[in-house]
Amino acid sequence: MTLLTFRFAPSPNGDLHLGHAYSALLNQKLAARADGRLLLRIEDIDTTRCTPQFEAGVLADLEWLGLGWEEPVRRQSEHFAEYQAVLERLVREELVYPAFMSRGEIRAFIADSEKRGRDWPRDPDGVPLYPAADKALPVKERQRRIAGNAPFAWRLDVDAALARVGKDLSWTEFADETLSATRSIEARPQDWGDVIVARRDIPTSYHLAVVMDDALQGVSHVVRGQDLFSATGVQRLLQQLLGLPQPAYFHHRLLLGPDGRKLSKSLGDTGLAALRHAGASPDDIRRMVGL
Repeated sequence: MTLLTFRFAPSPNGDLHLGHAYSALLNQKLAARADGRLLLRIEDIDTTRCTPQFEAGVLADLEWLGLGWEEPVRRQSEHFAEYQAVLERLVREELVYPAFMSRGEIRAFIADSEKRGRDWPRDPDGVPLYPAADKALPVKERQRRIAGNAPFAWRLDVDAALARVGKDLSWTEFADETLSATRSIEARPQDWGDVIVARRDIPTSYHLAVVMDDALQGVSHVVRGQDLFSATGVQRLLQQLLGLPQPAYFHHRLLLGPDGRKLSKSLGDTGLAALRHAGASPDDIRRMVGL
């Protein structure tokens, strides 16, 4: 019998806060209830913002909470060669293309289009979709720019990818944290446009790394925040393209601050280390997050 496998996958680019505690403890609770496995993954592909100091803080916070996980811990920064091999496959199959437009060029392109009366489409987070201009570049021009060290990112050609796999994509979503009832959710990767799957200096992105890691680690249940609900459509497309198994998903509620916005590392919201130093106990944290 295959054990159910859950994972908690923080990025060490800041201090963990109560929202992370809820997600970690919920994964622990569900893994224990199923007599399954709990894995810890360090998602540190952003080698500029992620630091050993932040990682040490993450591990200290999780140990203090009483979270237990299987060793070894998977660190994405140690697996760039694996991601590179998959990226090269996508390049060979012409499912990705080099995108050269800078942020300023993107803004100017969109502003010019909107001046002419066209409402520019935006993704579920409200960010304008990437213009399709680079897809029309001849191969020789792409090669010339890359050889000249022009900055670029590899973007997924979503239209080509959907044509390859068919447009009937969905995922299995649990209705609540009891994981008893499920529903089928239509995956709409096209809502995000041509997302970045790698950069020139980092051969992966969050989307590509997460689907590979979940498959390689045998993750059966992805339990994470509601803020990643829509992005699951992109990951389902990549899973289908790459022939990877599909986990079941549960996107849990987000913890909000007093002003109604979700907690954030960047805004210094209620960090676990600060709460610990102020005298809070792990049981206090469980009560604060509703567990």
